[in-house]
Amino acid sequence: MESTLERKFSVAGAEVGGESLALIAGPCVIESAEACVRIAREVKLMAADLGMPFIFKTSYLKANRTSAGSFRGPGLEEGLRILAEVKAAGVPVLSDVHAVDEVEAAARVLDVLQVPAFLCRQSELVEACARTGKPVNVKKGQFLAPEDTRFILDKLALAGASRVLLTERGSCFGYHNLVVDMRGITTMRGFGVPVAFDVTHSLQTPGGERTGGDRRFAGTLARAAVAAGCDALFVETHHEPQKALSDAGTMLPLRELKSFLEDMTRLRRAYLACSTK
Repeated sequence: MESTLERKFSVAGAEVGGESLALIAGPCVIESAEACVRIAREVKLMAADLGMPFIFKTSYLKANRTSAGSFRGPGLEEGLRILAEVKAAGVPVLSDVHAVDEVEAAARVLDVLQVPAFLCRQSELVEACARTGKPVNVKKGQFLAPEDTRFILDKLALAGASRVLLTERGSCFGYHNLVVDMRGITTMRGFGVPVAFDVTHSLQTPGGERTGGDRRFAGTLARAAVAAGCDALFVETHHEPQKALSDAGTMLPLRELKSFLEDMTRLRRAYLACSTK
């Protein structure tokens, strides 16, 4: 079967898979409408200054929590209402969906539906997202080899999807650790779809009552991914990460994001110059 998947596509005016490195950024989870709109507007200005197509991300619900006491977000109805506010500010929005019965409501608001890493092999969920006609971002599971994402792409294409993004977010490395094999970016791009690198979640140390991580290595991994040819960066950011209700150890402080992105756009230009020789 000839693939219908697109190497480059637009999300509400934001091009993914083109020459410019795209940015998917926002807080891990919705803490308030005010915080989401404020972050979206500030990142939108940064991205515009750097010529980066921008899609706002956050979660209306964190379905995968280790502890029953962990903050999970406002839920589907209230979360989508808040994301609609962000969208009204002129920013395309992305969030993760966790069950087939969420998909229809989510698709009415979201510009991109995201399949979480632990659910990437759930056929009914993947196919339901595809049938909406919306772009779909699939996080590669921590347990999945990059070459096996082609089977997910087959499911999406057969269900009618054409705009699909794959996201690398690290692989399990024993207990309580992740490692990123940058060869996976080349492998997944070889399937004819754009590939994002999830900077934040690749920094996690999963396990325990609350997942930890170390943001010190954000630049190291992101530079490697951009040099490897990723098409987009997925970055969680917060005004005060140390006070965040989820992923406090890995989100980048908003005040440092512009400098981080400047480095990445310079490296992207170097990558393009080398790859065209």
